[in-house]
Amino acid sequence: MKVKISLTTIVISLFFLSCDKDNENYEMVNVATPEVMNLTSFRESVVITTPSEIKQSGKIYVYGDLVLVNDVDEGIHIIDNSNPENPQKKAFIKILANKDMEVKGDYLYADSLMDLVVFDISDLNDIREVERLEDVFPQYIPIPFVENVIVDYGSTEVGADDVIIGWDIKEERRRISDDEYYTGGPEGPVFFEAVADASANSTGQGGSLARFKIVEDYLYAVDSHSINIFDLSSLQSPQSLGNIFAGFDIETIFNKGEHLFLGSMRGMYIYNISSPETPVLVSEFEHGTACDPVVVDNSYAYITLRAGNFCGALDSSLQIVDITNLQNPELVKSYPMDNPYGLGIKENLLFICDGASGLKVYNKSSVEELQLVNHFESITAYDVIPLADTLIMIGDNTLYQYKYENGEINLLSQFSLN
Repeated sequence: MKVKISLTTIVISLFFLSCDKDNENYEMVNVATPEVMNLTSFRESVVITTPSEIKQSGKIYVYGDLVLVNDVDEGIHIIDNSNPENPQKKAFIKILANKDMEVKGDYLYADSLMDLVVFDISDLNDIREVERLEDVFPQYIPIPFVENVIVDYGSTEVGADDVIIGWDIKEERRRISDDEYYTGGPEGPVFFEAVADASANSTGQGGSLARFKIVEDYLYAVDSHSINIFDLSSLQSPQSLGNIFAGFDIETIFNKGEHLFLGSMRGMYIYNISSPETPVLVSEFEHGTACDPVVVDNSYAYITLRAGNFCGALDSSLQIVDITNLQNPELVKSYPMDNPYGLGIKENLLFICDGASGLKVYNKSSVEELQLVNHFESITAYDVIPLADTLIMIGDNTLYQYKYENGEINLLSQFSLN
């Protein structure tokens, strides 16, 4: 049998084959172009306003009856929590490129990209910026953490008197082979795929994801590889004492007695601060590359490792490390987790914020046989602060508070920040 194929059929077939082949050379990506601001304007951009909606909740901090919530890269929301069942927003401090905060004696210390900014918050009706220490942190370009993102500087000019304060992200269809063109930046091609009564000496309490920690008269602030040290003898006018190299890919800081415990993507670094101006490395505990906050009690360090995309690891877990010998920390046991972020401890309880899998509460009386005692599902858990009577948690633009009652943990309030 003979089959006749017309010229029209051949042309149409070749057209669709060409389209299919062409589509193989393209992909949909998130293209991030930098938002640039003049340095002078950037440093004059702080504004104290009435309460506003939050864009993206970040870290939390408790100071007396106040709860402070970071709005990632936007500033800090101040909440009156004198009645935990009915918290009330009081003010918003607009601080561009802000991610971290600490408070001592009614003075709030907040980062703003490369600067440290100091605010007097003794009167919430008259919050004032009182000091700015310029260029005390490395001026890292903030990376946009979204899935499948290409950083495209394109025709954007970043001058010597400019700073990048954020990114404009749009989905585009781009030729795969052209990625190297579009991802070029000042340092060459860039491609990323990401997945707490106030007194003169009182301080507050941050969560496990904090990069700021006040110990006595010193503020320790970590960046990706250094401990930046500030003398707070004069609360209104802190003095920068410089920094020391501390390791690589540092993300968080936790204090216990005369020691700092730094969580990094490579492991945990332990520093002695008996001489507070000159921290000294004691030891390092290494693990596979992963995002890594850490909290400690008298005998153990509890480390959550988050896997995937930017964090690097293949599996998420909780690792428990024996620190009875600080010179030689040893892994005791590892427990699988789904997508953990922050964590906290109170007496025999261990709280794990397991991302979209919710808040998990364990009895840690026996670290080799953790017992799950509560699991709050159907919420997104980001970080926690265990207080004397309540537990405060942040996740998905919502502030959750739980009460310890007769060995149980029960929801006290749920406050939307939007």
